Amino acid sequence: MGKKGVLIAVEGIDGAGKTTQAYLLVEKLRKLGVKAEYTTEPTYGRVGDILRLHVAKMKKREPIYEALLYTADRFEHVKKVIQPKIRKGIVLVSDRYLYSTLAYQGAAGLDEDWLRKINFFAPKPNLTIYIDIAPEKSLRRIAKKRRTVFERLGYARKVREFYLKLARKEGFLVFDGTKRVEVLHEEIVSAIVKRLKRLGIEARGSLVSVQQS
Repeated sequence: MGKKGVLIAVEGIDGAGKTTQAYLLVEKLRKLGVKAEYTTEPTYGRVGDILRLHVAKMKKREPIYEALLYTADRFEHVKKVIQPKIRKGIVLVSDRYLYSTLAYQGAAGLDEDWLRKINFFAPKPNLTIYIDIAPEKSLRRIAKKRRTVFERLGYARKVREFYLKLARKEGFLVFDGTKRVEVLHEEIVSAIVKRLKRLGIEARGSLVSVQQS
């Protein structure tokens, strides 16, 4: 039987740059000879489509309704993507995962213990990357996008507070999201490669990225 894979969650408030860094991490790990793949939440499955096409456009967003939909989408994600990929020995990098629900719906007033209970089926990530950025800066980055409750400053501040609390409690790898993309990428890759080695996954080749400052 081959080695078991690894689940890496990439978290952060909207505009932190997590999607860019998740893609870059997967690309670099592949170049280093690691079997790595990208995945995301919401997914592009049945429930994920509802979240993307319907919930995102709602003017009044009910936290419980959202939490249940995100959890249903995650259940499908775990069963159809995460568990099969991990069994195949793949390093799976998930752009958002369980902690997004705890932070966003927690900031909306829902009880963290309840949110954890309804997500009982979700395996804990082997590693979690949290890209930290002040909400004021993140909002400037996404200023051209249509504003929703997720982009309101007060709410974004609460979400960040929840993330920082989770980071301390769960031992996230925390990175400064204000750094240049290529600098942040190199820091993330360096940290992840070291931890993958401890998990029995060896990377080959240079850690230096293609872009140099």
